[in-house]
Amino acid sequence: MPEAQVHPTPPITRDRLFIAKRWVAPHGTSAIDVIDPAHETVLGRIPAGDETDAETAVQAARAAFEAWSGTPPVERAAYLGRIAEGLRARSDELAQLIASEVGMPLKLAAAIQVGSPVAIFADYARLAREFEWERQVGHSRVLREAVGVVACITPWNYPLHQIAAKVGAALAAGCTVVLKPSEVAPLNAFVLAEVIEAAGLPAGVFNLVTGYGPVVGEALVRHPDVDMVSFTGSTAAGRRVGEVAAATVKRVALELGGKSASVILPDADLAAAVKGTLSACFLNSGQTCSAHTRMLVPEARYDEAAHLAVQGAAAYTVGDPFQAGVKLGPLASPAQRDRVRAYIRRGIEEGATLLCGGPEAPAGLDTGCYVQPTVFGRVDPASTVAQEEIFGPVLSIITYRDEDDAVRIANDTPYGLGGAVWAGSDERAFAIARRLRTGQVDINGGGFNGRAPFGGYKQSGNGRELGTYGLDEFLEYKSLQCKPNRETA
Repeated sequence: MPEAQVHPTPPITRDRLFIAKRWVAPHGTSAIDVIDPAHETVLGRIPAGDETDAETAVQAARAAFEAWSGTPPVERAAYLGRIAEGLRARSDELAQLIASEVGMPLKLAAAIQVGSPVAIFADYARLAREFEWERQVGHSRVLREAVGVVACITPWNYPLHQIAAKVGAALAAGCTVVLKPSEVAPLNAFVLAEVIEAAGLPAGVFNLVTGYGPVVGEALVRHPDVDMVSFTGSTAAGRRVGEVAAATVKRVALELGGKSASVILPDADLAAAVKGTLSACFLNSGQTCSAHTRMLVPEARYDEAAHLAVQGAAAYTVGDPFQAGVKLGPLASPAQRDRVRAYIRRGIEEGATLLCGGPEAPAGLDTGCYVQPTVFGRVDPASTVAQEEIFGPVLSIITYRDEDDAVRIANDTPYGLGGAVWAGSDERAFAIARRLRTGQVDINGGGFNGRAPFGGYKQSGNGRELGTYGLDEFLEYKSLQCKPNRETA
């Protein structure tokens, strides 16, 4: 566990992009300030890349593709293993950095924001060695081959985790990559580039270009030499990616928003279910796409559930992510803080019962992007706070009449990313989980599995990440038909 410290002063300056294994000056001179959300001060500055930078990176990736895709998987695995070890060696530095960029409390950042990416790169090293790259099917030899040059466009909430899930899988598959991280939390991506440089990855296999989505992101998505786009972000941005990518009929993988339901059945351990739901809702200050933001409880148990939720929310101490005992840090940006507070006001206006929290700044935290942990009761399933992704520490309690009603409410949003079922037995929970139109369901508090497929139904996106399922996204099938041997036909 790294020791707590205040973010670096003066600001971290990154004035180069990583293209073709070199740190190069960007085409333009514009820079983007990276804001420390705990103090609303400048944490660092990065280049505001442009279309020319994107073009240069894509051409580097295209030039490297043939050799890299032809590299034996065991050699690709060795590179990935060195990347995992390089990240592990810089774990303390990365935990400090991401806690400063995103606002997640340091202890959690070390375990989740850094531990997960290290594990993902190590797992893709294993998969590159063990994956079945060829199979005989009748008189055909079926090959799995890299899709090509991939643009990876990643978000700010779990920045290095999302990068690892895309870049690790793409490199294992034999693809070359251009990474465009979120400008809100990009500094960790520069550390990854340094690790990749030290690992000796060939020139052009991995390229880093920073900048704004409408500039660099769109340039990558529409580029005819980009064969695939892997994007994680809002559903609105995902729609735009799909529209632009359609012009060149490239493959698109989208991991988008969520409005996940935690369904608590009448025979569940209510105290455990409420505690688990709050944890899944408030993790990373609610800035989790699969957060369980709707808690569905039987009408007869509403009062008890509401009491437990308020009691549980009071234990989530809000404050500086580097202070001991803090469980909720700031939201990642002033814009995100203002957006979440506006949603809380909207919930009050639409008649939900404010059980705790509210749109005001937490006591003593007027500076910083802080939001009170908030619980709404008696929420109308059709209301704004029950239908739209808030992306903050806001829980809505919704009552239901019977199991059919619970399933209907759980499925009645445009999203389908995560969820949970709590019941007196796993078997009963499984029966309800099978009826939920969502990509992941936690059964009685089952934890995250980094080798299971992650992705959603409906407007939560398409495609899957992690494990063999994530590797599949970056592979094409090729069938080689051989003339059957007459003696064995």
